Amino acid sequence: MKATLRQMEIFLEVAHTGHLTKVAEKMGVSQSAVSMSIKELENIIGYKLFDRINKKLVLNEKGRAFAEAIAPLVAKLNDIEEEFKNDENNGELLIGVSTTIADYLIPPIICHYMNIYPHVKVNLKIGNTRQIAEMIENGAIDIGFVEGHVDSTSIQQETVGLDELIVVTGDKELAANEEGYYIDNLLDKQWILREEGSGTREVFLTHLGEMASQLNLFLELGHPESIKNMLIQSGKCLTCLPRISVMKELERGDLFEVKIKKLKFERQFLLIYHKDKYKTSLLNKFIYFTRIQLGKILKR
Repeated sequence: MKATLRQMEIFLEVAHTGHLTKVAEKMGVSQSAVSMSIKELENIIGYKLFDRINKKLVLNEKGRAFAEAIAPLVAKLNDIEEEFKNDENNGELLIGVSTTIADYLIPPIICHYMNIYPHVKVNLKIGNTRQIAEMIENGAIDIGFVEGHVDSTSIQQETVGLDELIVVTGDKELAANEEGYYIDNLLDKQWILREEGSGTREVFLTHLGEMASQLNLFLELGHPESIKNMLIQSGKCLTCLPRISVMKELERGDLFEVKIKKLKFERQFLLIYHKDKYKTSLLNKFIYFTRIQLGKILKR
């Protein structure tokens, strides 16, 4: 048998007061329970810890040494317990975010959050939608924010926003057609898409349906910035990216939106987490905060 924290707390109180009755009243137990706790502790230690002098319990040599050894440990354990019990604004959160969200949505949200909760450490893991889902399944992160659909029976999904994807190019002449194009008339042109596992790529190809097999996929790249640079340099290729990721390039005239007839590329931003995940108060606060901030950004 090993000594319990409760036994050591009672021992230290008795050592301080010397009276079983006072300790019993303070700790809300009976005097006999205090006496039994001391006897059990002495049996575990293998030594008597008190002398009874003038109707008062006084620490003997062994008792003084034991009290000196355990007092800082008991105090530390109590501090830890109180910290976890009462302070919900400390700790570390492991958050997974897909590439688009990591680049264009989450940075200002995390900065704002850290200003409000400076004692919370946010550890961001970045990958495509498939990679973030795998981290959730493996318990490597607490929650994830991704685009598109996640196909997993072990993952819960909640919509936190809507996203619009558009077709863009570096070819100003092609984009000048105000009436727009039917998508099947553009499939033979050179297209650059995100890598497999990307939510952006999945949404685009899903909307194409059977026409996806006719797409002239010229190049695959793992990051929206790389795709945009290639479009600007080539001047002829096309891609499909989130509007939020190309707003600056559209404003500067580096890239141009190609209007598509009778086809709209939309998707959901999702909060995902394992179905067996216990969400602490700290995690729930972060989720609520992020929902609010995402709503503000996406309404702009």
